[in-house]
Amino acid sequence: MVGLAAVSRPITVVTFRPELAAAFAELNRAWIEEFFRLEAADAKLLDDPGRAIVDPGGQVFFAIEGDHAVGTAAAIRVSPTTYELGKMAVRPSHQGQGLGERLGRAVIDYARAQGATCLYLETNSRLANAIRLYQRLGFAHSTPPHPSDYARADVYMEVRFDRKGAA
Repeated sequence: MVGLAAVSRPITVVTFRPELAAAFAELNRAWIEEFFRLEAADAKLLDDPGRAIVDPGGQVFFAIEGDHAVGTAAAIRVSPTTYELGKMAVRPSHQGQGLGERLGRAVIDYARAQGATCLYLETNSRLANAIRLYQRLGFAHSTPPHPSDYARADVYMEVRFDRKGAA
């Protein structure tokens, strides 16, 4: 008898639905609490992503396998032309499969489609793998235009788009 290869289910990227709010919080709390501590700015977004992110014009994306969210990332509207890529998390069992890149591209495409000229992110220098991912996505280190809401943020990166949406 020939051994059966593990069957993997396709992973799709979908936008926010209220029933995914708990998964958004759980995925992000896991990585934040592993490396840092949960801050007030985190809680504001995690407690009600529909109201805090989607209602003001942003979007939350999820990588879904079967019935389970295995990754997430948010496009947070800061102004009509500025968005933040925030709250990106991929379940450890699914890391290394390109899901972070897929979610990051979904955020970039969304921000560009909304007319953004700047998409930025804040992270921590301890997260070297994340920083390499952001660089692959086209983000470059820059000087933050304002102080961060996060005590842990010591890296600011951005990608700029022209009015036609090109990076």
